[in-house]
Amino acid sequence: MATTNDLKNGLVLNLDGELWAVVEFQHVKPGKGGAFVRTTLKNVLSGKVVDKTFNAGTKVETATVDKRTMQYLYADGEDYVFMDLETFDQITVPGGTVGEAANYLLPEAEVIVATHEGVPLYIELPTSVVLEVTYTEPGLQGDRSTGGNKPATVETGATVQVPLFITTGEKIKVDTRDGRYLGRA
Repeated sequence: MATTNDLKNGLVLNLDGELWAVVEFQHVKPGKGGAFVRTTLKNVLSGKVVDKTFNAGTKVETATVDKRTMQYLYADGEDYVFMDLETFDQITVPGGTVGEAANYLLPEAEVIVATHEGVPLYIELPTSVVLEVTYTEPGLQGDRSTGGNKPATVETGATVQVPLFITTGEKIKVDTRDGRYLGRA
């Protein structure tokens, strides 16, 4: 148990049997009336975002979320298998939990897997990854770096918008948060 004074970004709360991560919080002390805490919460499993207000000093139940660095091994049908780098235990994470992160997941990549009571909640990728372009249309004579973008397929199967001068076989750096091209690797 914690009070609303202990809230901070990233803290996971157990409200009505569901897990909610604190995305944003603000302590408000109006001139009239009692203080309160305005929060933005994101459901850990569904991704739903809600705003919730707590009175100052209210007790809230926190959830213990275990974050461990793990290595991605392979895809097993719809699921993904990760290995704990300390204990060498392997866990299977459902494809729905991995979600969009699968577009930037390479074998042997190190990620953070968050679990609650042994159930995988989500995975955190590094902010950028280096991927090889497996296919892109050739650039035309006269294309310049400021000439626009074209789609490129990378080794994970994801499609990334890249500048016209990028060719098949080049390694590029991609932002895992929004799939944006960051530059050549």
